[in-house]
Amino acid sequence: MTNHEYDRTTLYIDGQWVAPAATGTIDVVDPATEEVIGHVPGGTEADVDVAVAAARRAFDPLIGVDERRQRLDAVITAMEKRLPQIAETITREMGAPIRISQTVQTQVPLAVARGFADALADFEFSERIGNSLVVREPYGVVSAITPWNYPLYQVVAKVLPAIAAGCTVVLKPSNEAPLSVFEFVEALDDAGLPPGVVNLVSGPGSVIGERMAAHPDVDFVSFTGSTEVGARVGELAGRNIKKVALELGGKSANVILDGADLATAVRVGVGNAFLNGGQTCMAWTRMLVPLSRYSEALDLVAAAVAKYTVGDPWDPATRIGPSASQRQFETVLGFIERASRDGARLVAGGPEKIRDTGYYVAPTVFADVLPDSDLGQEEVFGPVLAVIPFRDSDEALEIANGTPYGLSGAVWAADDDTAIAFARQVQTGQLDINGGKYNPAAPFGGYKKSGVGRELGRFGFEEYLQTKSLQLP
Repeated sequence: MTNHEYDRTTLYIDGQWVAPAATGTIDVVDPATEEVIGHVPGGTEADVDVAVAAARRAFDPLIGVDERRQRLDAVITAMEKRLPQIAETITREMGAPIRISQTVQTQVPLAVARGFADALADFEFSERIGNSLVVREPYGVVSAITPWNYPLYQVVAKVLPAIAAGCTVVLKPSNEAPLSVFEFVEALDDAGLPPGVVNLVSGPGSVIGERMAAHPDVDFVSFTGSTEVGARVGELAGRNIKKVALELGGKSANVILDGADLATAVRVGVGNAFLNGGQTCMAWTRMLVPLSRYSEALDLVAAAVAKYTVGDPWDPATRIGPSASQRQFETVLGFIERASRDGARLVAGGPEKIRDTGYYVAPTVFADVLPDSDLGQEEVFGPVLAVIPFRDSDEALEIANGTPYGLSGAVWAADDDTAIAFARQVQTGQLDINGGKYNPAAPFGGYKKSGVGRELGRFGFEEYLQTKSLQLP
């Protein structure tokens, strides 16, 4: 483990590291040790105003595609060089096991970034429709507000398509995991972006996030986080009639139909539910299994969960580290305690403290979870899996669609056609079919209260473009 300097005293605005308007700071806590490992500035509305002004000056609506490609390529190259350092920082600031930080937390964002480069290379910015020339232009100044669970991935999913589209950005990282974002912005500085193209302001969401969402000189707000805060972002942005993209909560169903390979579906499903300690918006946190195979499925789940080691995130054998913060730790324990009171049957784990220091939650599984219970409806954001039986495919579909969310999920069946036919009826933005692999170029986003808009690949890139129609003589 390499030591880094984790105290940050400046913000990145207009191509320079500058002192914030006020002297307040935010503690960054290592959730494995409960120790403060650094600080970042607690910015103010005045800092946001300066950053937005810089982004507005830097925005060139006529920027050429070649210039965008050069910027994007330079950023990807500079970011890739810093990935080992960023991986270690992510483990320190939010507790992801180092094996996850060195792969999912950093290599997936690199693949996503390259996907935006591919989208830009292949994109047609104009087309003829009858006597009209339809052109696509950069949206303008973007407020990008990101969460703590995948700090680099979430930033890449917003900043890189903005650069590819020719937009400029004001970026706010989470308070729980801001340090890796500062390192990412250092990479942007290394890449030689023109001043004001990307600006970084850290601070309280109630101050920085709200000003970024409401600012009259911001054209587009891209937010990832809770549904409650997303609704507030949409409200503030709507006062100035500006575009929003919201990637919010999820309660995704892993539907295992009759005839599916139950052992594989359970093994993969448990892995998805517990990835990153369950702190994944697209986690399959509800496992739906046929009543006729319910006991068999629970035995398979228990056996799979027993292989999930919880402990020191720097140990390569650790599969689940701590919850990212004390607040999240307490939230997860609250769900576990309420599930037991609601009559769910504990199969594995539970609320007992498993380490003297650190915000560790045991990987937990409940059976006999009622679909309309708290655990059956709400996002936990921790290593807690609900296993729910169904009598037939109609009931499975009703349960799958029976939450306010629709972000992700999976369908397993005896054949792909059966799984696809079922999946087309599920109200969610993305579904894996019989173990289909993650595709960083495929669109990702939600139905219902899981959000609006799409991220990743060409669809995510297009969110940052305006459409103009020129009627020709």
